[in-house]
Formats: sequence, structure tokens, C-alpha cells
Amino acid sequence: MLPSRIDRVQFRGRTVYVKRDDLIDTCLSGNKYRKLFSLIQIPSNKYSKVISYGGGQSNAMLAIACLCRSKGWEFHYYTKSLPKRIKSEVEGNLELALKEGMIVHEVEHELFSQKIDELKNLKEDKMLLISQGGADEMAKEGIYELAEEINKWREENQFEHLCVVLPSGTGTTALYLNEALDDKITIYTSVLIGDENYQLEQWQRLSNEPYPKVFPRKKKLRFAKPYDEHLQIYQELYNATGIVFDLIYAPQTWIELCENLDRNENILYIHTGGVSGNETMLERYRYKKDKQ
Repeated sequence: MLPSRIDRVQFRGRTVYVKRDDLIDTCLSGNKYRKLFSLIQIPSNKYSKVISYGGGQSNAMLAIACLCRSKGWEFHYYTKSLPKRIKSEVEGNLELALKEGMIVHEVEHELFSQKIDELKNLKEDKMLLISQGGADEMAKEGIYELAEEINKWREENQFEHLCVVLPSGTGTTALYLNEALDDKITIYTSVLIGDENYQLEQWQRLSNEPYPKVFPRKKKLRFAKPYDEHLQIYQELYNATGIVFDLIYAPQTWIELCENLDRNENILYIHTGGVSGNETMLERYRYKKDKQ
């Protein structure tokens, strides 16, 4: 349902507004709906096959699988060789995407980059290649629509200034939002994959400056590793707000939001979805606890 609603919550002594993009669609939720918005609008006969690539539990993977099933498109997904445990007990986003009809192709780690280059050079009739995480210029239309909703909401609430906060994987949503939000809005993002230099490379591939503001990082973190402080704030957020956030992207972003933004700022946090991946992350936390 668009525009997505905005909830006013209290967390750690501050007011934060949460844009509930996670509620747009049960499968195509969060920023994945926004990134795939242009494809949702086009006729089904435009394509017959879609190819993408990335992690074995990717949120984008599941969203694309749902879209392809609704359009009747064949979906091929390339990922690095899956661990034996995952193949013997398929769960989470991978299980859901396979049920949507996704055809998965495993590629040895050392050959993955070469395979992606091959995919980018494929020329087939009615075939579409979607970059990892939906990091593609086609994402602009839906993200601009999101920006329009935010601009209108700020004006209606007469906020002199607004801070918009969201996590970044590829950083595509933050980048295109930064282009389309009005000059009374500042966008902040937490870079969860790689470092600031990696993020800058992704942005330079798609657009010119100015770029979103990146929260400073106090220590180096491994993407999707189960950190105790992430589980703690995930649980704290649910207890305080009643909202389920994702366990991979949201925790560190909320930590950095609280560390870097003044309590008196008007803050809008964009819930980018991804909660379908919580099942496998919680399993990793349980495994970690059992080993201690």
C-alpha cells in the first residue's frame, strides 16, 4: 500500500519517525519494492527471463523471485558455493525464493567474479540482468517516488529540517534519495558492506556527487556476523516500539543513529524490510550461544 505509513515511536529518550516500507508487500517489501517498482509496472511480455546474482540469503534475491513468479518470468540466480549445512537444511530467504520458482546456480568462490562478467556480456532476447542487490539505474523511479512521499510529509508536518536515516548494502536507495529529497532534508546512512571507499565506488558507478552522509564507524565489522550488541538493540527496539526490524542491517544503523544525531533532531528512519532473513540470523545467534 502506497504511500507507506509513518509511525511515531520513542527509543532511548528520543522521538523517531519510522517509515514502514516493510509493510508495502508481504514478499516485495522495503527498499526492494522501491528498487523493482519500474519492473512491477511493465507488461509481463517485456521479458521472459531474469538473471541476478549475490548472497545465498539475499533479501533482493527473494524479492526478485516473487516478482518473476507474478510476471511469469524464469528467474536464474547465481551465488557462491553454498555451505553443506545450508544445502542439507534449506531455510530462510533461500527456501522461500526456491518455492517461488527460482533456479539457483552455485559458482566456486574463485570463479564468481569471472561468472558475473560473463553474465554482464550475455545477449539474449527478452532477458534482463539485475545487478546484485538491485543496484541499477532502473531503481531510480521507485526511489524517487519514495522521496516524493518524504518531501510531502515534511511539508505537511512543517519540519524546518529533517534527518532521514537508512542502512546501506549497495547504497542505491540512499544515493537516489539524496538526489530527489529537498534541500531541507539531510540523508544519513550506515554502510554495512565494505567500507566508505567501497561505498564511494558503488555511488560513482551510478551517479555524480553530492553523495549521502555516512555515519562514522568506531570499529570494523564483518557483514552479517552475529554480534551480541546487534541482538541486544534488535530486542530493545522491539520492546520499545513493537516493530520487528531486520537483524542484519537495522541494528548497526540504530546504534550509529543514537551515537551521531542530536535528540532534538526530527528523524525519519526508513524501514527497508528484510525481516524474512531474521529466521536464519536468529539461528546463527543460537548456534553462537551454544558454542560459548
